[in-house]
Amino acid sequence: MSGRLPENIAHFGRALRAAGLPVGPRDVVEAIGAVEAAGLGSREDLYWTLHAVFVTRHEQSPVFDTAFRLFWRRRGLVEKLIAEMSPIAPADKRTDKPKPGESRVMDAVRPQARSVLEERVEREVSARLTASDRDIMRTKDFAQMSAAEIAKAKRLIEGLHLPEDQRRTRRHMADPRGRIVDLRRTLRGSLRTGGHSIDLAFRSPTERPPPLVALVDISGSMSEYSRLFLHFLHALTEKRRRVHSFVFATRLTNISRELAHRDPDDALARASARVKDWEGGTRIAPALHEFNRLWSRRVLGQGAVVMLFTDGLEREVGDDLAFEMDRLHRSCGRLIWLNPLLRFDAFQARAGGIRAMLPHVDEFRPIHNLGSMEGLVRALGRERDLASDPTRWRRAAAAAA
Repeated sequence: MSGRLPENIAHFGRALRAAGLPVGPRDVVEAIGAVEAAGLGSREDLYWTLHAVFVTRHEQSPVFDTAFRLFWRRRGLVEKLIAEMSPIAPADKRTDKPKPGESRVMDAVRPQARSVLEERVEREVSARLTASDRDIMRTKDFAQMSAAEIAKAKRLIEGLHLPEDQRRTRRHMADPRGRIVDLRRTLRGSLRTGGHSIDLAFRSPTERPPPLVALVDISGSMSEYSRLFLHFLHALTEKRRRVHSFVFATRLTNISRELAHRDPDDALARASARVKDWEGGTRIAPALHEFNRLWSRRVLGQGAVVMLFTDGLEREVGDDLAFEMDRLHRSCGRLIWLNPLLRFDAFQARAGGIRAMLPHVDEFRPIHNLGSMEGLVRALGRERDLASDPTRWRRAAAAAA
């Protein structure tokens, strides 16, 4: 194939890889060969030819569509951009919301107007965080991060390693080293020899991680932290099967199915479209009542761990809040309260909602930066620490009352 089209396809493959698609050199070679064999009849022909090579899963299509639209539009402006000495295309004046994955694709496509060497150096530098950068990112408050720092925080959240927390269940599985005789398999095996010999078959209890259930406050006072915590839940959903996510402000919404999509931007976009009360008021007691009534028996089996993500600032505090918290605590294996207000050294449990909820939690933890999120990951692996014990907060609240 003559001309600059092979080079453009190679740049496009690199942009897709930077945007998260598993595109390698072999895929680029196959794409060039496919375009050469199919011919260039129209823009649509080029789109579907590259789509057939680069897209291997259904959830990758939105990212590919956005990348194709941005990349091949900009390649027609390369000469003009070089003349203007500007490596970045003019901003698009659209007023509609960007599609899922468009921000990541824009970051991947922009370096293509520069030289290959500059692109490679920039990508290596931006992808690598030094030890000092990591320390700064771990301790910086989510509310004080810039857009670039939030993007780095999202990448670090996706790389968090979740410890294994295996629990013994009532189910059993075949195990030659087990201590329990599997009578059914033993009798079935004896039928093969007509009962002349009996070889004992054994079994042992199966072990699996307990379900994780998240109740996330998305009211106005929590918006700066809830979105990054939803990225954390998306990463958990990819690594563990039984993760159930709920959000609430003035009503409760189950977004477990939306967060199950592999692409994080697509998952958050679907969740945002489903939720109708983003950054609304806070009604903790009615949300807990709805969860206890409709979802508790469905998702809180086998020692489920519940993560309650809220600041506890309920407007109208009554006996129903303590009652619903007590019911939730009795239904789960562990109840971890994640409160961003704990980032303040002068925090005191004086608010009525906080005093009503504290007696019914097993752990009381901060959640405002990557360091506290790493502590939560360790806590999910049964690593307890005295700092998260809510006893001292209960005593302080009782003394203040």
